[in-house]
This record gives sequence, structure tokens and C-alpha cells, in this order.
Amino acid sequence: MTTSFGPLAGLKVLELGQLIAGPFAGKFFADFGAEVIKVEPPADEKSQGGDPIRYWRTLHKGTSLWWHVQSRGKKSITVNLRVPEGQEIVRKLAAEADIVIENFRPGTLEKWGLGYDDLAKVNKGVILLRMSGFGQTGPMRDLAGFGSIAESMGGMRYVTGFPDRPPVRMNLSIGDAIASLHGVIGILMALNHKNRTGEGQVVDVALYEAVFNMMESTLPEYGATGQVRERTGSNLTGIVPSNTYTSKDGTHIVIGGNGDSIFKRLMATIGRDDLGTDPALADNAGRAKRATELDDAIGAWCAQHEAEFILGALNEAQVPNGKIYSIADIARDPQFLAREMIQTVHLKDGTPVQVPGVVPRLSKTPGKIPGTGPDLGEHNETVLARLGYSTEQIAKLKAGKAI
Repeated sequence: MTTSFGPLAGLKVLELGQLIAGPFAGKFFADFGAEVIKVEPPADEKSQGGDPIRYWRTLHKGTSLWWHVQSRGKKSITVNLRVPEGQEIVRKLAAEADIVIENFRPGTLEKWGLGYDDLAKVNKGVILLRMSGFGQTGPMRDLAGFGSIAESMGGMRYVTGFPDRPPVRMNLSIGDAIASLHGVIGILMALNHKNRTGEGQVVDVALYEAVFNMMESTLPEYGATGQVRERTGSNLTGIVPSNTYTSKDGTHIVIGGNGDSIFKRLMATIGRDDLGTDPALADNAGRAKRATELDDAIGAWCAQHEAEFILGALNEAQVPNGKIYSIADIARDPQFLAREMIQTVHLKDGTPVQVPGVVPRLSKTPGKIPGTGPDLGEHNETVLARLGYSTEQIAKLKAGKAI
């Protein structure tokens, strides 16, 4: 495995987190050339060991296919963080790390002697990304919090779904992913500060705050007018027309005709120039008052035509549109393929597996898929030897269940 590529070549990341929020942040650094050492709990009498995500969803020979996306290119070592010998290994790794990522409940690292103050004693420039449900301070800091709770408390679930039904969730861990992206942004800002001053710092990301940061104008609208944005199904409150419509052959198509000039082109395309030239509909404020009328007109036109015709006509008129893709649609779509967003890696047994390509795309220092997910503890000997542990010491650590 090589890490000598990309804009982050030479950067050392220590990943202590499990499941989604922390490891998804770590994935970005591995994709762009950083060395990411992932610390996982060793197997014992009660557990098979490792990050639980190794065993989630669809498995191939006992290991999750998700694992080969989330942890691709990382190095895996097993460390028992509850014993002094394991804690000492982490301190040694942190001493040479640029970044440490963790997503335990607040106070857990301090209990193990691995909090920021402890790590800064051995590495004043270390950047510690701390991801938790509710942040490192406040009355809820000690409560358990998953991404699903963050989506709920942060306001996203409340506005998702249809008004006559309970709120729904995406069939994805979107709250964790949003928090991870905020964590990566925070690290990059902290790295810029470190490059100027040599100082490390803590990046504190609360999952619910990251979700709340995506809530657009909902707070000022409420603060100024008392308005609470509600669930509206497939449309977008106050931005018209922007909705999902169904073709004659049952395909769901999203159409965004909410720009003033785009709206006129859309109405001409569906044969409703009477609406396109109506002065009362010339801007979004006017269209918002007649959203149902406009949706009915567009929906009626879509219901008369096959999806292929609709997509072609809208593209010719330069009206933003797209059918709602399943993963099967994505895997064969020419745009995804042309931009290498569908790539194939081979597991250790030779099995080909499709995985998402690297995002974002950099013109001069692009990232790449650095490999598949490592076996549990695959890099124990290599990493520990680099830290100065002898073969005998490594064997003793293993016998004592510290690794």
C-alpha cells in the first residue's frame, strides 16, 4: 500500500472512531494520500473485534462490502484502549500524527488519559477532531447521540416527508455524513492555522449542529415572523415550480423550473404559454401563490408522455430535470462512467467490487482509491515496529490482550 500520492502525501492521521461519522471523515484523507492508521478493538471472548461496521449490511466472506468503501486505503491496528499498554501505543502514535479523529462520547478519551491536553503534551501541533452527538459542552454533552438523533434534533426530519404523515428519514446515515464533512472542513482550517503558527487545536463537531447548519432560512423565518417550515412532500416550500412529476410510463422525474426565464421556457415546452406570459407569474413570489395550479399543469403534461420524450424535450429547452435514480441507474449512467465515479476494485480473493470514485476532483493533485479495507490488525507488526516495539514486545502485547 502506498500513500505517496495526492495533496495530502506525508500527512499522518490517527483514526480512533468507529462506525460512521469519524471513519467517513478519515476516508477523505486516505483518498487524497494521507497515511490513515485506524485503531480498532481486538477480538476477545465477548466480541469478534474491529469496527462494528465491518459486519453491517451485506457481507462478503464475513466482511461488509461497505467496509471496503469506508476504510479503503487505511491501515488497521488492534489496540485495547482500556489498558495502560494500549493507551501508551496511542500516545506514541499521536506523537507523530498531524491529526487524530475520534467520535467517542465526551470524556471517554480523558478517562483513558488520551484527551487533548494529554496528547498535546507529546505533540503540541496535534489537531484533534472530536465528533459527538451533542458536542463537548452543554447540558446534553454526556448523552448518547447517533446521526438519526441529530437529524431529528437538528430539524431535518421535521421538514422531510408529506404533511399528512409522520416525518420520514432517508435510507442513509445522512446526519453522520453531514457531520463528517463539517469535521473535514474544520481540520483543513486548523491545518492552515498550524502551518502558520505550529499550534494544534480541537475541532469540536456536534452532529446535531452540523445538521442544523444545513437548515437554510428556517430560523430567521421563524424568528422574524413565527413561521415554522412544515413538510410539503416532494416540492420545495416557496420555490416554484420545483417538484417531482410522473411520466406516462411511471418514471419519476424532478423538474426545476423556478428561475424566471427557465419558467417561461418550461411553460412553452408543455404548451402553456398562457401561464408563461402571465405577468402575475413572472417572478417566484407570484408563482408561489399559485404553486398547485402550476404543479397540476406540469403534472398533466408529464402524464401524457413517456419519460424519454419528457427528458429530451426539457433538455432541448434547457430546463433542469432528471429522473430519480436507483443505484442500478447510477451504475450504468454514462455521466457517472465518464467521470470515473463507478470504479472497480478487487478484494484479496480476487472478487471484483464496484465502489464510488473519489470526490472532489482536483486538477493538479487528484486523489485516487488507495486500496480496499484492511483486515483486522493487518498492520499491527508494521506500525508497532515503526514505533520501536521489538518482536518480543509485540508478542507480549498480544499475549496480554493489549492488541
